[in-house]
Amino acid sequence: MSDVSWSVKTQKRCASLIEKMLLPNNFHEIVRDIYLPLTQIILNKKKNQPLLVSINGAQGTGKSTLTAFIKQIIETELDCHVAALSLDDFYLSRANRQQLAEKIHPLFITRGVPGTHGLDEIEKALDSLINRKKCVAPKFSKAIDDLSNKSEWVAYNNPVEVILFEGWCNNSPIQNETELTKPINELEENEDTKSIWRHYANEQLKQYHHRIFDHTDMCIMLKPPSFEQIYDWRSLQEKKLKANTPSHQQHIMSDEQLKHFIQHYERITRHTLDHLPAIADVIIAITADHSLTGITQKND
Repeated sequence: MSDVSWSVKTQKRCASLIEKMLLPNNFHEIVRDIYLPLTQIILNKKKNQPLLVSINGAQGTGKSTLTAFIKQIIETELDCHVAALSLDDFYLSRANRQQLAEKIHPLFITRGVPGTHGLDEIEKALDSLINRKKCVAPKFSKAIDDLSNKSEWVAYNNPVEVILFEGWCNNSPIQNETELTKPINELEENEDTKSIWRHYANEQLKQYHHRIFDHTDMCIMLKPPSFEQIYDWRSLQEKKLKANTPSHQQHIMSDEQLKHFIQHYERITRHTLDHLPAIADVIIAITADHSLTGITQKND
């Protein structure tokens, strides 16, 4: 595929996106210095069929922002269609999670770990896009903790050349039995005493790999400095969500609820931070102040 450049057209469209997403005025430097070269790395992988790019990043690392700008750059520079999908939009409905909680373990009422996503729907959407067929992707509302109305779902009616698929546990390494034995936080110690929840989630993660992650063309990892930093970033997300959601529709968490919620993600996130850097094709390190320090490629 052709090279991408920091053209006037791309600069203008990215400036408009920066304004729309309420990002700081100097965010164009991140777009120019990180997102633009990252886009070129992605396109260098492109062959004849649509490219499936998996983007891993813990909560608050900026997966959605990165995805939005890469989509904008590719569509502007190369005049082709790009699909941007999020693992979060494929969460099971609250009613279906209730059924899972009753059948397997009560903790599955909470969206998060593998097993709480519609794996069949993910596979169907990706297969359609890879084969250049029409696709309608669901949208999930975190504010109401349920699937959005179908009128808000996203239709892809034109063939796409690149599929950007981002998610907090995308390509996260699977744990062995020994690693699952000991609880790592209060939630596991008090609410998963027989380790049923974490074992089932780990088994589901194997299926995610088998049916989705193992078939991606490349994996990009947004790497935070530590798990501890994630709470602060996720707390900021929750505040933004509250500010942009009508009060009668809010399912917003208090600080205490948020701490409990993040413990659902802790095991897989910590394991991912320890082991995915050795596997990912591209790593973008993030500092505590959300600065992106550069791009590291697997073969560097």
